[in-house]
Parts: sequence; C-alpha cells; structure tokens
Amino acid sequence: MKFEFGRAAGRRLGLHAGAAALALMVLAAPAAGQAAADPVREPGTVVADKALPVAAEVGGAASGARQLTYWTEGPTGAPALSTGAVYLPNGTAPAGGWPVVSWAHGTTGVGDDCAPALGFDVTSLTRDYVSAWLAQGYAVVATDYVGLGTEGTHAYLHGRSEGRSVIDMVRAAREVTPELSTAWVAIGHSQGGHAAMFAAHEATKYAPELDYRGAVATGTPANLELLFPLGGPGFPNLGLNGLTAFAAYVVDGLKVARPDLPFDDYLTPAGRDLVEASESLCFLPLRERAGTFGVGEMISRPLDNELFRSALRDYLAVPTTGYDRPVFIGHGLRDQTVPYPLGAKLAADLQLTGQPVTFRSYDAFHGPSVFEALPDTTAFVRSLFGTA
Repeated sequence: MKFEFGRAAGRRLGLHAGAAALALMVLAAPAAGQAAADPVREPGTVVADKALPVAAEVGGAASGARQLTYWTEGPTGAPALSTGAVYLPNGTAPAGGWPVVSWAHGTTGVGDDCAPALGFDVTSLTRDYVSAWLAQGYAVVATDYVGLGTEGTHAYLHGRSEGRSVIDMVRAAREVTPELSTAWVAIGHSQGGHAAMFAAHEATKYAPELDYRGAVATGTPANLELLFPLGGPGFPNLGLNGLTAFAAYVVDGLKVARPDLPFDDYLTPAGRDLVEASESLCFLPLRERAGTFGVGEMISRPLDNELFRSALRDYLAVPTTGYDRPVFIGHGLRDQTVPYPLGAKLAADLQLTGQPVTFRSYDAFHGPSVFEALPDTTAFVRSLFGTA
C-alpha cells in the first residue's frame, strides 16, 4: 500500500589521542598579533582528518574514505566536537563536484564505542544503504552526532544538536574535500530521520553558503513529546521493540541537555541503574540488559506536569512549519519500533500547515522500510538535483 499527499516538488571522555592533541593545539594557539585569542571553534571547522577504520568502510562503492573530527553545536548550545565519515564515489567528480548526501544514522547507542565512523556497525543497514547512494554518484558524509566518539555524552534525540551535526558535517567535509559540490540533501532513518527533519528545518538559515536542496526522513520517531508525559508507574508494555532501552537513552540525554531537571527523583532505583548503563552500552546490549523490564518499572512518578512537558517539547518535538525545501517522509506499516501512526501524524501535520511534504507508506517493518522506500527516495533526490 502506498499513498501520497502534499507537494512532491521535489561520556564519556573518549576522544582519540590524535584528535584530542590536534584539538588542544587549535584551542591553545593564539592568532597573529594577539596575546590570547579566542579558540577557533566555528561550526564545520575540522580539527582532525585521518584514515577511516577498516570496520567503518563500506566496500567497493567508495573511494577516498576518511574520518573527520569537527566543531558543531552541543545540546546546551555551546560549541562541541563530533566525528563523522566521508565517502566518495568511484570515478572522477562531475563539473561542480560530487552532489552530497548527508546521512544521519539510526540508533546505535550513546557511548563512544557506538560511533559508526569509529568502526561500530550495529547492522548492515549503514553499509548497504550508504553504498546504494554512492553507486548513484553521490558523495556521502555521515555524522556520528556530538558525544559519540568525542568528549561528553551524546544527547540522544536532541533534535537541534543532531540536526546541526548533520549540517556541519557537510561544511567539514567540504573544508578538506575539494571534490564536493555545495549542493546537498539530508537523508536519515529512525533516529537519523529525526535528525534529518531538524536539519531540513534550518539548513538554509544556518548554512546559507551551502546549496541545500531537501530531505528524506524514514521511520522518524516524531510526536514522542506527546507520549513521554504518559509514562509513569504501571505504564503498560506496548510490545514495541526496544522501548525501554530507547526511553533510557532519552532520559540520559535529557539529563545532559537539561541538568536542572530533577530526573533522579522520577526514576526507580532500577530505572536509575538502567539509565546509567545506557551511557556505555550500545543498543543491542542495552536492550538485552533491559529484558522484560518495562517503562512502568523504570519511572517512579508521573511525568505529566508542565516542567517535563515543556522540556520534552524543547528536546524532542519535530517542527511542523518553516520548511523551505521539499521533504520526503516514509514509514513502514508494520513498524514495531517507531509505530506507523507517529510518522503518519507528522506528515499530516506538515501537510495541514502547507509544507512541501511527500508521504508514502510501505508494507514493511522498521529496518526494511528504508530499503523498500529506496526506489521512491532515489527518484525524489534526483528531482532535487535536477537529474530525474
């Protein structure tokens, strides 16, 4: 079943030694003629450029792969470092450079060991999906997000910082890779769909020197700010894949972005233990650790108060107005990780406010839906670059 509406117009202190040393040099070096200059921490500025670990390579479709560490914005609004990977297609770049796909990955975890550009790969999705875009002649740049492989803890599903990591990854890649065009699109799945939507919302304003064309978001965890306040003692097991692990990551991220929130007062002892474990365990081990432990056993008091509702909106809510380039949203009807109604409501809200949205559904589960959507997203992205 497919349908469409709208316009189709288109913590860890794990910074690796080399990156840390170079970052310290950047921070310490004064500008000419100044005794003590401010550090160079402009968004997109590269502080480390090295070979990509073998485990992070994607195979024969890529050439010139490298790992970057670059400045972007953290969850509190302060400058922060992110790592990411750059993959170039085989062959010679066209006139004007390779068009760019900025890929936002799905949930891997929040600890340094869970960073894809450092070699972590929870499934074949990243390798196979990135290869599919490379084979079509797009360069792929892939952020890890702030805190995955860099100092501090990754604030999972913090929309603003994840979106800016996606945008600044394009800036960083272009700083060291002259073969890249200024023209780019954001593409993300699951957590990455959430990040891609935030990137889409502010790309032209935040990085006007780039030629942002549009975005693709599949399996997007939208409207979670409406669901989390329902959490509390006795919250039922909804049968969703990894729900308690995802909740632990969100709580951990909120504690990073909003240290003023008294979250420990709202967690059971077992809940606090799980959130602490989430800081180091990647997704599959954390899901195994959670076992049958439910959200209702994790939270000791209802979250349905204005303090937490407001914090959750600021942290999670995907904007539903203000998009100035086309957006494609896809979702699997059988999705048991991010239920289909969440994505459908996001698309409906965008359509109702007159946003340039294309929405399609697929008879697929969460992971496979990104590949089921590939023929449609391929055509959509080609239309954005004028090569359809």
